[in-house]
Amino acid sequence: MRRLAVLSALLVSASLCWAHGLNDRPPDARQLADLEARAATASPSEQPYIYAELVHSMTEMATAEFQAGDDARASASLKAAQGYAGKIQMSLLRDARKLKSAEILIRHTAFRLKELMTGASLDDRPTLEATIQQLNQVQSDMMTQIFRH
Repeated sequence: MRRLAVLSALLVSASLCWAHGLNDRPPDARQLADLEARAATASPSEQPYIYAELVHSMTEMATAEFQAGDDARASASLKAAQGYAGKIQMSLLRDARKLKSAEILIRHTAFRLKELMTGASLDDRPTLEATIQQLNQVQSDMMTQIFRH
């Protein structure tokens, strides 16, 4: 029975990720610049989702950098993701659209970071753990906001 529940949860999570078009490819510099420009000019209600996209993109970039052995750049990418996660929390004070989609994206991103942590060096783990912890808090704040409305 428990296995069925775990399998169901995984399938639902995977289908939600597919439905929202999540991909695990690292973005290029142009894509990041476009996302940053969109976030800067977006209405306050749209910013949480765009910042969630930025967090996801920076996490995918950090994953590729860790796999390439460039730990310093990966750490910088994770710190940028933390900055964007902080902006999500600030933007939650306003009414936001696509909040559930942003929450799903943050959950997926935290899951990817947990996967990455299994192969990370001891030096990289504190940054990964701090980012995961912050994303979990952002996700919790989002869920509170979703159920408040």
